[in-house]
Amino acid sequence: IGSLNLEQQYKQAKSYYNKLHSTHLGTKRDNWLNGVRAFRRCYLSGPQSDFAVRSLYMLGRIYSNMNKRFNLDMDLNEAISYYRDVSDLFPQDTLADDALFAVGKLYLNKKHLPKKAAVFFSRIVTDYRSGDKYHLSLELLQTLSKEQNNSLPGPVHQRTPLGKLTYVLPVKYWSSDDYTRVVIKTSGPAIYKERLLEKRGEKPRRLYLDFQGSYIDPLYSKPIPIENGLLKRIRTGQFTSDVVRVVLDIESISDYKIFSLPDPYRVIIDVRGAVKPRTEASARQKHNLSRHSAKPKQQLALSREESAKEVLDNSLAEITETVIVLEDFKKSRITPQNRIEGRTTSMAWEEQINGTSLSLAQQLGLGIRTIIIDPGHGGKDPGASAFGLKEKEIVLNIAKRLVPILEEQTGAKVILTRKSDVFLSLEERTAIANTNGADIFISLHINAHPSPEVHGLETYYLNLSTNAEAMRVAAFENAISTHQMSDLQDILSSIMKNSKINESARLAGFVHNSLCTGFQGVQKKRFKNLGVKKAPFYVLIGAEMPAILLELAFITNPKDSKNLDNTSFQEMMANNISEGILSYIHSTTVSFQQ
Repeated sequence: IGSLNLEQQYKQAKSYYNKLHSTHLGTKRDNWLNGVRAFRRCYLSGPQSDFAVRSLYMLGRIYSNMNKRFNLDMDLNEAISYYRDVSDLFPQDTLADDALFAVGKLYLNKKHLPKKAAVFFSRIVTDYRSGDKYHLSLELLQTLSKEQNNSLPGPVHQRTPLGKLTYVLPVKYWSSDDYTRVVIKTSGPAIYKERLLEKRGEKPRRLYLDFQGSYIDPLYSKPIPIENGLLKRIRTGQFTSDVVRVVLDIESISDYKIFSLPDPYRVIIDVRGAVKPRTEASARQKHNLSRHSAKPKQQLALSREESAKEVLDNSLAEITETVIVLEDFKKSRITPQNRIEGRTTSMAWEEQINGTSLSLAQQLGLGIRTIIIDPGHGGKDPGASAFGLKEKEIVLNIAKRLVPILEEQTGAKVILTRKSDVFLSLEERTAIANTNGADIFISLHINAHPSPEVHGLETYYLNLSTNAEAMRVAAFENAISTHQMSDLQDILSSIMKNSKINESARLAGFVHNSLCTGFQGVQKKRFKNLGVKKAPFYVLIGAEMPAILLELAFITNPKDSKNLDNTSFQEMMANNISEGILSYIHSTTVSFQQ
């Protein structure tokens, strides 16, 4: 009975806390103090119970919110004190690392003491490696080290036995004439520090990353030339006993962006450079490249004689071992004829009109020349499954039907990220779109839900979201937990500053409307319109064109599933998607001309 009363006390206190946020009660400080007293009583009623640690954590949250509303230092100090009580009195509880993280953020954002904040983030990295705040603490430590120009805290920076070091795995990359994406996977979360070296003599600008507390197998640590597109060479090696250095030699760097994703942990580097002028012969050669190179290949290591000729910067350690770089999809952007150097736009159009017939995409005037269709999942990743159906097979079938329809209706070149049952990482799919110079990116998926009653279709574009259901869907497609999705919001806030969010939202609206209106009669009743939504999908991060993700139906719903298994229905769905894309192209052209 005592335990039940304690639970009731906690629930009542939590209910009152929620009212402080949602009603006029929150405008008066005395009401917040009533909430403080409620959680204090709960803690004192059972200081060793499960509700004790929750009550202390909530006391920290209340005082933190009071500081935001009333801007009193005493509230800030109380919040820090209660959060520290959580980690000091209950170090084994799952809330301990959350409390430490909250203290670190308060020292960083409220007290403006980054060194003090780093101490608490370091405790998480050292003592809570399996906690849900580990990854984000690593990110913040790396940022603090860079911005404050200070060495990392001792527990993070100290040398560790080889068995405890994070392993840096072979690098993957995709490169075109003006874009390169490099993905560096590690065996676990790692702290890295970046630096851009300015041009010196004949050497172009170079970008390197130092991975702290890391190790790379000698087999993977010898520089090799790439000489394809923007990326010229990758050098990877053991810089010190516990630091791995990855150097990117890039022909020209105009902008770059670095971010990391969890499960598995990988650091993604997007580099953009100036487009080189091309001759007509080289342009024709690029145009004749095959549409899709599906199989990764290993670059051969240089001979010892060749590697001896490699010259490293004075600031870098000499690397003498071998390196293996996995090259997946290296594409070159196809430059339209009207961009050939030395011609005016009107001259180029006149030559095209007099020479060959223009595609519909070219006639529309905005250059929708390449469309990427991304059938989700594949290979070892089946996606959602129900009633004997697999998501990866359904979306591939729809994608294959969509290609000839789109090519005929838009005149654009249509490329599939995968043509067969193969596995592609999420960041790989976006890289394929970017290196092909795509103008539109569509990722196809089938939804799932614990309840078989849920049905309908919904369309997503990349953005931050507070919608619980949208976050659930994104977490499933990203193959991570919903808790990690909330951490991703902080990462995305800086990544998406240059994303084509508005155009993606417009594209989503046209395609979604076409899908909804395309189902007539009984089909329309069966497919509920769940709307256009925003969520942080990994596969859309870094896309340089309008990009959307379609959840076409619920495989877990019997009626939806039956339709999805019907070839004529798949054909109708492909036609509806194509009509939506065509409507977007027409609408965009009209807006442009006006």
